[in-house]
Amino acid sequence: MMNEKVLLILVDGMRPDSLEAVNHPFTRHLIETGAYTGQARTVMPSVTLPCHMSLFHSVAPDRHGVLTNTYTPQVRPINGLCEQLRQGKKTCGFFYNWGELKDLAKPDSLAVSFFASGHIHTYQKANQMVTDAAIRYICENQPDFAFLYLGYTDEAGHGFGWMTEPYLQSVRESWDCIERVARAISEDTTILVTADHGGHDRSHGTDMPEDMTIPLFIKGRTVPAKLELDPVSILDIAPTIARLIGVEAAEEWEGKALV
Repeated sequence: MMNEKVLLILVDGMRPDSLEAVNHPFTRHLIETGAYTGQARTVMPSVTLPCHMSLFHSVAPDRHGVLTNTYTPQVRPINGLCEQLRQGKKTCGFFYNWGELKDLAKPDSLAVSFFASGHIHTYQKANQMVTDAAIRYICENQPDFAFLYLGYTDEAGHGFGWMTEPYLQSVRESWDCIERVARAISEDTTILVTADHGGHDRSHGTDMPEDMTIPLFIKGRTVPAKLELDPVSILDIAPTIARLIGVEAAEEWEGKALV
């Protein structure tokens, strides 16, 4: 069983084709040195909180019951990723700038939770704040799992439209954050980079390919270089992280481990 330390970075609303348009050098570096797909699928509705719940609980929205950006407690509760890691005596840290994500993990499952409001600070500034906090905590405490959420791209998509220049600039700046944290922490940490959904015009939430298609990068010492991942669902991310860290997946999880 593996015993990796894992950092999951999620860029809200990041379409795979935006990566080609931006052509950030660190994106190319991750593709060359790890596993990648630009054709992973999210869940319907392709809305932020339902997608995150599915990522962390490895079940579709009709199973966890969150269908909008308003959290509702599960009728038939199942453990999410952080609860499984806590049962395995692993440490977890959350760093995020959209407040609705507070219910993704039960409080007792987190060693630290850092929130900087994108609505108050602006998401552009809050991206930098949560990145700084993640770097400090990971370097000082070496948690088994850390989650870094960057919300600036989704705000730019809603404000200006997906694939517009302001949106692409938000993707570019998000990748600056990704590169900064990746180069600051231990090279032995396995890094996953993904999105919750895409977007079209100034919206998302439909079953259009522009909304449903997300990228996934995995880079780590146990991950083969230039590995093409296919097929991939957002439900596969929690089982993959659990296997990398060395804990059992919850029995109810529907996804599969990718590495």
